[in-house]
Amino acid sequence: MTFNFDQWVDRSHSDSLKWHKYRDGDVIPLWVADSDFQSPPSVINALQQRVAEGVFGYGVPPAELVDLVVSRMQQKYDWTIQPQWIVWLPGLVCGLHLAVRAFTTPQQSCIMPSPIYPPFMQAAQIDGRSWHAQKVEQRQQRWVPTVEQIEPPLNGKEKLLMLCNPYNPGGTVFRREELLEQLSFAQRHNLIVCSDEIHCDLLLEPGARHIPFASLNEDAAERSITLMSPSKTFNIAGLGASLAIIPNDKLRKQYSNTGRGTIPDVNILAYVAATAAYRDGEEWLAAQLDYLRANRDLAVARINAIPGLHMLPIEGTYLGWIDTTEAQLSDPHRFFLQAGVALSNGKDFGDSKFVRINLGCQRALLDKALDRMAAALAAR
Repeated sequence: MTFNFDQWVDRSHSDSLKWHKYRDGDVIPLWVADSDFQSPPSVINALQQRVAEGVFGYGVPPAELVDLVVSRMQQKYDWTIQPQWIVWLPGLVCGLHLAVRAFTTPQQSCIMPSPIYPPFMQAAQIDGRSWHAQKVEQRQQRWVPTVEQIEPPLNGKEKLLMLCNPYNPGGTVFRREELLEQLSFAQRHNLIVCSDEIHCDLLLEPGARHIPFASLNEDAAERSITLMSPSKTFNIAGLGASLAIIPNDKLRKQYSNTGRGTIPDVNILAYVAATAAYRDGEEWLAAQLDYLRANRDLAVARINAIPGLHMLPIEGTYLGWIDTTEAQLSDPHRFFLQAGVALSNGKDFGDSKFVRINLGCQRALLDKALDRMAAALAAR
């Protein structure tokens, strides 16, 4: 089957958060991490068939979906999991919050990479926890979190290590030795590990392999909460289908009990979409990855040719992390917004000299946005 990712779907005056924010101006929105691609036909067809039933009462996780997740972990990641390890969630962000609430007290703290996807920090802030920043540094054209610089300030009150793999922002797909370094750190400080792996299927670099943290060994499994979702992979984020995989019975019960009565069940249509995506979406996913790789290559070449900007190659995700330091912009986000391109503000991630670009869009739109960015810097 042929899929057309150049097909334009006008969402400028729809309920799209991404497009609604700038609907009244001539602005290209390349910020929040959803793509502009139609979901796989199998997902759309499955939803249409379910809607045609006309009854939308309470639901349960489909047995087929559970089996698909178990087999997917085995086939893609050589990770053997049990069905009872799965905790279904209506979104990955609430999964981050649950981890913070379940495994730390207000007197304890978290450790997380910096810069990092803003909901990591928000989970700690909203739930009244302090956190330590594990600085992410450039190593051989990749963004990698450090361990050495964080250990001296630790005071023994740390309880939860939060990871993001593939890394958002920055797009690093962590290698086994890098994950083992994080495991060793967690062992030294007796930490529970919450690993956000929502972009695990979006691998752009040939030869890159996603390794779930929990799959490293038995110790990693017993101290881990792994968060995954088909939402970014198949562009169904608005439906809200996510899951936590928690091998340790005690941790799983603690996690589930923390959300009881406050975290709603997964939407029945989200279950339908997730089942169809995991069952029938692989051909579409392979075609999407080819398209995203070409977008990545275009963006890396063009951005690095613009004086004042620099972006490392992206191994995974469709999100680029642009360093504007040499451009000496007082507010990079505002500068590019005034030029008609809405990027994510690096300040929200922990570094105001950066902006994040979403490459999950039609190539012509990406080209147009890059034209605007280059012209704005040239005209200063």
